[in-house]
Amino acid sequence: MITKQFTVNIPQFDEARPVAEIVQTASQFKSELFLISGSKKINAKSIMGMMSLGLCNNEDIEIEASGEDEEDAAEAIIRYMSPRA
Repeated sequence: MITKQFTVNIPQFDEARPVAEIVQTASQFKSELFLISGSKKINAKSIMGMMSLGLCNNEDIEIEASGEDEEDAAEAIIRYMSPRA
């Protein structure tokens, strides 16, 4: 299991499309993926869970990945949610 912290930076994050794309990205991997914000820990493969997380840009969150492709899975989510300029 690995955990990494990062800052959310998604243009137009208030729309539903980015949440759906995060879930699609997470679903490509075998590992379990959770996003943690405050006291909430949400399965990144759950559209309803992700919508309930209520993330905002510039928010610091944590990703937890566990499984055979955990490193690649975590990095893919981080690349989508916090692209480098």
